Amino acid sequence: MEKELTLKSGQTVIIRILHTNDLQQIMKLQEKVIATLADASFLQPLSEEEFLTILHGNGSIIGAFHDITLIGFRAMLEPKINEEHLGYDAGLSESELPYVLYSEVSNVDPDYRGNSLQQILGKLLMKTINTHRHRYVFATVAPFNIASLKDKFVLGMHIVSLKEKYGNLLRYTMMKNLVTNDKVERESTIVDMSDITRQQSLLSEGWIGIGIEEKNGSWIVKYQK
Repeated sequence: MEKELTLKSGQTVIIRILHTNDLQQIMKLQEKVIATLADASFLQPLSEEEFLTILHGNGSIIGAFHDITLIGFRAMLEPKINEEHLGYDAGLSESELPYVLYSEVSNVDPDYRGNSLQQILGKLLMKTINTHRHRYVFATVAPFNIASLKDKFVLGMHIVSLKEKYGNLLRYTMMKNLVTNDKVERESTIVDMSDITRQQSLLSEGWIGIGIEEKNGSWIVKYQK
């Protein structure tokens, strides 16, 4: 897959599947993004070994190039099945776990932000998924990482869990079913994003988070059941 497009800022970029010979640029861009984060805990970076796992066929990664420079990338990983598998957060059965992909790290060069490049890469990457092989996409996002939450909702994902991950970091688990799309009207409620206990209670009762909005200076999460 190779696609040429013009950004809002006027630059022309090429988007293509990345390979092992792109690893040096991937690592360099990730380091640049981390250096600019106001809160480094928002990003769970991947190691060189983890990127190689994806590049060797256990998932996929696409990138955007301006001239010959990598300015953004987005990755999905076919995870190992263990006790920390995100599928358990959504109540998937053991037989469904092999059909899961993780939406992993997404990085855009700070010099090219404001072009919706993260969303563009996300939508293109979703289209590359073979739904005979994978039917669920999962991701984890920190509460108040507003840009990442908005990104996942735009891609059609919803919140299924809120708990500590990666040691003691609080994370939403979000998922998308690539095969079915339930659009039935549901009962809804809203909760302040800072009210962790209330959200966890709703999620334990089968509610799902379907969006966020800013209201009176606070971020609100909309839940449906």
